[in-house]
Amino acid sequence: MPIFKVVVAAVLFLVEEVQTNIFDQRFIESELWKRDIPTLRKRFGDVAKTGSLDQDKRLFVDGTEVAVVYFRHGFMPQNYISEQCWDARLMMERSLAAKCPDIHTHLVGTKKVQQVLAKPGVLEKFFPDQPQVVEQLRATFVGLYTLDMGPDGDKSVAMALAEPDQFVLKPQREGGGNNLYGSELFQVLNRVKGSSERAAYILMDKIFPASVQNYLLRRDAPLEISSCVNELGMYGVYVRYANAPLPALICGEPMGRGTHVSALDCARPGSMGESLATRHSPACPIFRPSSRVGPR
Repeated sequence: MPIFKVVVAAVLFLVEEVQTNIFDQRFIESELWKRDIPTLRKRFGDVAKTGSLDQDKRLFVDGTEVAVVYFRHGFMPQNYISEQCWDARLMMERSLAAKCPDIHTHLVGTKKVQQVLAKPGVLEKFFPDQPQVVEQLRATFVGLYTLDMGPDGDKSVAMALAEPDQFVLKPQREGGGNNLYGSELFQVLNRVKGSSERAAYILMDKIFPASVQNYLLRRDAPLEISSCVNELGMYGVYVRYANAPLPALICGEPMGRGTHVSALDCARPGSMGESLATRHSPACPIFRPSSRVGPR
């Protein structure tokens, strides 16, 4: 099913004023240009000034039709510094261009939605009469608890303040480096426990992963053996056309597989953007029905 039927249209990279995490973007741009797919790099202000929708809701920026809007910015409220930014986001959302992500997928990724999905009876709404599927999914969850005002939220607050080292306080933020642990968790939650501000967070059981000995290569730091924890990421593609999702794919072998490695004593583990973690390429077994199973 062709999703976008225009022969010549661009991929718009929506970027911030000063872009520090840029190298993977440039790699994608290069691959697109090799396939004769033009790209644009624009900020919210640029889209607000030069962007428009025609009568069929096709999106044009600088006179070029846009097939895909790739958001590398706009994931936090402070990214929207004026009404122009919000207007530009709304225009892109209303357009026929594919959004990566669209606002629905963006909001589904918030911590609050994760917490609600973990509530009893919620998964069953999405998988009616499939108890085995629900059980398999729920087995991957750790404890997630509401901090909304009310008895359930009060219980979560008391639980976390009693044992702050057993939990993580998570705000509605994208990426790593924002979660609160231990004494920081206690200080923040103790401050907001009596106000509705606490509902901006959720509470999660803290995971205590096994550590391994490894070397972390960091700028201006000595190369030495450290106790580290690993996080494996499996990358995939999800495309939704109107209300019908197309088949999801696990993609990018071996580029699509990678790990974040961070020091065990790191205060906020897992964020490469905050220079608290590093990229690692693991040797994963590759499973193919027509080939020998083994590591690469």
